[in-house]
Amino acid sequence: MKKNIFGLFVWVSTLLATACGGGMPHYMTIEGPMLGTRMRIVADITSVSRSEVYSAAMELDREMKASMSIFDRSSLLSRVNRNETDSLDGHICFNFRLADSIGRLSDGLYDVTVKPLVEAWGFAGKHGLEHPNVDSLLQFVGRDKVRIVGGRLVKDDPRVQLDFNSVAKGYAVDRLAALVEGFGGRNYIVDIGGEIFCRGVNSRGEGWRIGVETPFDGNMSDGEYLQKRVQMTSGGMATSGNYRRFYLSAEGRKVAHTINPRTGYSALSRLLSVTVVAPTCAEADALGTMFLAMGADKAIQKAESLPGVKVYFILSSEDGGYEEYVSEEMKKLIMQ
Repeated sequence: MKKNIFGLFVWVSTLLATACGGGMPHYMTIEGPMLGTRMRIVADITSVSRSEVYSAAMELDREMKASMSIFDRSSLLSRVNRNETDSLDGHICFNFRLADSIGRLSDGLYDVTVKPLVEAWGFAGKHGLEHPNVDSLLQFVGRDKVRIVGGRLVKDDPRVQLDFNSVAKGYAVDRLAALVEGFGGRNYIVDIGGEIFCRGVNSRGEGWRIGVETPFDGNMSDGEYLQKRVQMTSGGMATSGNYRRFYLSAEGRKVAHTINPRTGYSALSRLLSVTVVAPTCAEADALGTMFLAMGADKAIQKAESLPGVKVYFILSSEDGGYEEYVSEEMKKLIMQ
């Protein structure tokens, strides 16, 4: 629906206030490729070497791709989508159930059965069609057309396909955080392609500081232009937006990667960026897509109806600038 966890993603610039290359030696920094983007870990691990942590992270990378990649034709999800098997693993079952719960919350505007639409518009590793037959594709899109029974996927129509790119990168972040904790990390931040999970404090004894980028079209600065900074000591954070993954059609119309599963077209509104903080990064990831798909007015209404929700919305204003909506709980995390 929004992000490609193996190469196409919505960015949050992460400002890791740690002693990298000096300072407190007990904070370990590990970086490398993961899920088609970059992974970064900063943690107070002392029991094992950097190479051991890196090797474990690369094994997690292979495991996630083998399970849920829609770009690897040999992955389990690809085979499920081609109806070669209906047997699922724990990763797919977890993400399906989380996605289904967010789908209920969204009144159908968050839906992981959008893969045929995402693919038709060119955001699933294939060239998009200039004029997709949206009405035809909508016939086999809908969370009510698929379910899990006894660890197997049951489809009402064999053409139903799943795409977990709006939740699985957040889930991988949570798994990476669990890996760090398994190595003894108690104060750490993990980042995969701008999605975050953190716990504790940095080497200066402060909460982890994370930047949220200014959402102007084509912003690829990776941290040069920041709208706000968030300071956290626990939880996951993800940002969704349509300012990086988009193209212009032959008619000059913007086509963005967040697809409305009801209309089959890009979910475009004056809501430009959604940042969510949640107990897990998987939840933050999915909720970010949900709010973005809703559009400005519905997203604000939904946020106001959810007690304790932590969201930061950036919206376009009539004068060409930006407006902001910050929930009450999120105001506690925004740095002034």
